[in-house]
Amino acid sequence: MYTDIDMTAFFRISALLSLLLCGGLFGFFYAWVCSTMWGLDAASPDVAIRAMQAMNASVRNAVFAPSFFGTGPALLITGLLAWKAGQGKAVALLFTLSGLVVLFGGTVLTMAVNVPMNEALAQVTAAQIEADASTIWADYSAPWQRWNQARTVFTGVGLLLAAAGLLAAGRGSATRLSAHS
Repeated sequence: MYTDIDMTAFFRISALLSLLLCGGLFGFFYAWVCSTMWGLDAASPDVAIRAMQAMNASVRNAVFAPSFFGTGPALLITGLLAWKAGQGKAVALLFTLSGLVVLFGGTVLTMAVNVPMNEALAQVTAAQIEADASTIWADYSAPWQRWNQARTVFTGVGLLLAAAGLLAAGRGSATRLSAHS
């Protein structure tokens, strides 16, 4: 059986890993908001479509997968470890809420909305692009960006909740240390 010290160490490692994953996911979505999509919108529609098709085809990789699929579960595990390590209900709740927000507002939202939009864009042929690139891009870009902004906000809230959980855990450690002095 694990001791309190072991559980505290597991919690701290999990909390830092969760924060790193959440920051990576938020940053990924944020970059699309403030540069990538603006750049694509500034390009000609045929170039934007082909570039987006290429980016969507490349994003399914071993570097991105841990952040996309692992952040929500990591945060939920951190919430459980916080509770098991005696970090307090507030810390456990903050990490658990963060996990739920990221899981549903980031991962599930992406899988339900952005991925189907990306898959539909992937089916657009060169002939269709040549015939009507402006309409295809206009129909895709604006709604995709709205949903991306939503998942960016959700993962940003998740990051703030995780950071608050880590800060609350730190305050609790300081309180426990001063009580033993």
